[in-house]
Amino acid sequence: MPPPPARVPDLTALSLLVAIARTGNVGTAAHEVGLSVQAATARLRTVEQQVGAPVVERERRGRRAGRLTSRGVLLVEWAGPVLDAAADLDAVVAALRPARPGEQPIVLAAGPTAAEGLLPAWLVELRDGPGGQIVLLDTDDPAAAVRAGDATLGIVETVEPLEGLHATTVDTDTLVLVVAPDHPWAGGSGVDAAELVATPLVTRRPGAGTRASVEAALTAAAPDVRAPAPLREVAADTAVRAAVRAGEGPAVLPRRAVTGDLAAGNLAEVPVHGADLGREFRAVWKEGSSPQGTARDLLRIATGGRIR
Repeated sequence: MPPPPARVPDLTALSLLVAIARTGNVGTAAHEVGLSVQAATARLRTVEQQVGAPVVERERRGRRAGRLTSRGVLLVEWAGPVLDAAADLDAVVAALRPARPGEQPIVLAAGPTAAEGLLPAWLVELRDGPGGQIVLLDTDDPAAAVRAGDATLGIVETVEPLEGLHATTVDTDTLVLVVAPDHPWAGGSGVDAAELVATPLVTRRPGAGTRASVEAALTAAAPDVRAPAPLREVAADTAVRAAVRAGEGPAVLPRRAVTGDLAAGNLAEVPVHGADLGREFRAVWKEGSSPQGTARDLLRIATGGRIR
């Protein structure tokens, strides 16, 4: 992985520049973002050191005026997507925080794959729409958490019957085999399920939904082939992609997780013959109950406006 970028201003500094662009006054902008004028001036000085040129115009006496330079204007324009992404990340991070005394959030149980691939967009839409507080219970068995009363809702990836639970489909996805562009499999006609089972892979850690789905699909396709130990086990799809790009070995990942890398040519997709790599995500809640309030709002978002 490349090191963190060294010349990117921090989020507070970027928010300060956006506020200056809107208000035309450094003092007013500083107040909006919760800084003193002295602290705001220090932030601007740091940004200018990173950019290598002034981002706010100066008056004759050297004081900063409330106008951005042409570089400052460009920086504000380019910073917009970064600040939007940070605001969305804030909505997701809020779900990781435990409830404080007196709060009664909805507890949502989900495995790492659903938490990484599905929840961010849902939580942002919930924040920007009806509102409500969600606390995430990270678990390898969301269905058990709902049955035990530890969670109001769960997101499961199994196609097996779910005793004692209502279930509705919230998403489908296909798992795809990916390799580095210079891998021997890249550009070929593909591999069959038995060859893939016999090949060490870069995988998620045990318990992750993606890994369980891959293992179940390949076992069903080639039950007589014994799988070797993984090449490497990592915690997130992002880390799996990085390892594959670095040439460590092949991996099977959700298509949504590799779309960007495939389009950019950073990864190559390899067809897999003889295995069903489709999967389904379902939301579950206790049989005999009806989701209310924030739980119902989240279900409506997850199902595209309806609960089946």
